[in-house]
Amino acid sequence: MAIVHFAAESHVDRSITEPEAFLRTNIDGTFVLLQAALTYFKSLDPSAQASFRFVHVSTDEVYGTLTPSAPAFHEDTPYAPNSPYAASKAASDHLVRAWVHTYGLPALVTNCSNNYGPFQFPEKLIPLMIHNALQGKPLPVYGDGQQIRDWLFVGDHCSAIRAVLERGRVGETYNVGGGNQRSNLEVVNTLCALLDELRPASPHVPHRQLIRFVTDRPGHDRRYAIDPRKIESELGWHAAESFETGLRKTVQWYLSHAAWVENVTSGAYQDWVRQNYAARTQSAAAIEVTR
Repeated sequence: MAIVHFAAESHVDRSITEPEAFLRTNIDGTFVLLQAALTYFKSLDPSAQASFRFVHVSTDEVYGTLTPSAPAFHEDTPYAPNSPYAASKAASDHLVRAWVHTYGLPALVTNCSNNYGPFQFPEKLIPLMIHNALQGKPLPVYGDGQQIRDWLFVGDHCSAIRAVLERGRVGETYNVGGGNQRSNLEVVNTLCALLDELRPASPHVPHRQLIRFVTDRPGHDRRYAIDPRKIESELGWHAAESFETGLRKTVQWYLSHAAWVENVTSGAYQDWVRQNYAARTQSAAAIEVTR
């Protein structure tokens, strides 16, 4: 028996404009779930307690930002969150640790890098860019586009969580990364090239002509990177997808599921896009980067 706690408000931009929702869901929500899990755990007989696990799914953003030459985040990297989202997730991680050490709840924490893949809501970078490019809309890239992220295909993330659930040590943290560091601009350019290949008849080819550099968001972390050696050595987990194979699968999925995208990008989604992007001005500094 197990509880795997995925539930979270997870979009940094939204956390900047609506921080209260992130504190309620990520901190208060985790507290409520920990209390419920502890009550259930205590009701079990000893044999069932021995097999029970609580896995808390978190983020690499709790560690803050890295300089270009700094080593990747490891499980002992000090927490230094820089956004309301990251701070709320850091708080929830600390709650889980406390419930392990104070109450004996058999819990574990995973901190993963940026996920991508099918069914991701089009407020995140990759599905947003696919959605906009297919409609000939601008592809908004924050600042100079040189923010670096370590990209993890969602299927690899799921297999890592299963490994932690089945073989992880209670009370431990496991960092999960895909080993695919890419700048945001590189990701968008790669996406555009894939769309040019897979939709050659599109009137928007080459899709990179749609890229627009816009004002950066406040406190934007410059670089994330994950050192996954602990989960690889202890649990035998390794990412199966490269960035190239995972991104191609992702683009093909969105191209084949236009009805799903249309359904989730109506109504309130349009309001959010206008709120977050309409007031952003073109960044002159970023224009120089591409010359």
